[in-house]
Amino acid sequence: MDNSYKFRLCCEIERIIFLFANLRPSHMNRVLGKVSFVFRSNLVKIKPVNINSNKMVSVEQVVENNKRSLEIIESLKNELQAIRGELIARKKKELVNENAALKKKVELARSQLIALETKNGKIQITVPGARSMCTNASGENVPPPPAAAAADKEPKAPKEKKAKKEKPEGAKKDAASVAAATELPIDVGRLDMRVGKIIEVGRHPDADSLYLEKIDCGEEQPRTVVSGLVKYVPLEEMQNRMVVVLCNLKPAKMRGVTSEAMVMCASTPEKVEVLSPPAGAVPGDLVHCEGYNRQPDAQMNPKKKIFETCAPDLKTNDALIACYKNAPLHVPGKGNIVAQTLKNVQVK
Repeated sequence: MDNSYKFRLCCEIERIIFLFANLRPSHMNRVLGKVSFVFRSNLVKIKPVNINSNKMVSVEQVVENNKRSLEIIESLKNELQAIRGELIARKKKELVNENAALKKKVELARSQLIALETKNGKIQITVPGARSMCTNASGENVPPPPAAAAADKEPKAPKEKKAKKEKPEGAKKDAASVAAATELPIDVGRLDMRVGKIIEVGRHPDADSLYLEKIDCGEEQPRTVVSGLVKYVPLEEMQNRMVVVLCNLKPAKMRGVTSEAMVMCASTPEKVEVLSPPAGAVPGDLVHCEGYNRQPDAQMNPKKKIFETCAPDLKTNDALIACYKNAPLHVPGKGNIVAQTLKNVQVK
């Protein structure tokens, strides 16, 4: 066997081994069986050459062996080519089926997304010329989603909001003047002063200069009142005393206790005296002022400062009578409100 033939045979064997390494076990067995068959059927026809023989090797014998070997190699090539084609066709078929399954899944997910968006009120817009893939296995026509049908309809024109009618400036001024006319003048008639009786009194638990009182004002429940009179009036004189109470102040907390009224007093920096109702007055009697209509607010608005406006004109006169702009404060049919000794001083 010449050297060129040996080289070609070795190359083909290496190529066959490489192809074997990339075959599945079943295909490898098939090729090995084919190789075995070919070698059994053809190898016997190849006559071995005795290189140790002293005889000259016949040229015809070498050519015959070479030809047989080439036929074996060609047969193996054809077999491997057939197997490769079969593998490619099978893989192609698998990929086609997998691609079709993926398309169905994508179309199903798209249909579900459209349904969810339609349910949540998102308008679907049909793209002109777009074709939807059919995901129905039976091949029946699938109706378009309701969102697409709704998008085809012409949108309704939005309703125009009615413009608010603006009131003329003259009407605004008239309303303001009416409100000003209905507002009562700030005077003593806006103050709700009544006769009261202190039914319980004691020191404030958190302040040594304050009294904590329960005063009967002729109502269902006595009012809680906090007064800063400890330095001026002994505790014994406060108990069961008849007083004049301002009842329509806004309740305010004083050292943690809500005070619901104020005891009216004649006052100087050095001395304070509690005003006394006339003899015969009872809790709940209303205090009036001559020349002023009694129209008290249910509760005075602190922002309007009604009491602060009236306070400078609340004084006692030479006769110890409490007055507003020299008009006496009194309980009708029973007498005037008076101080004990303080003349011409502020009442507060």
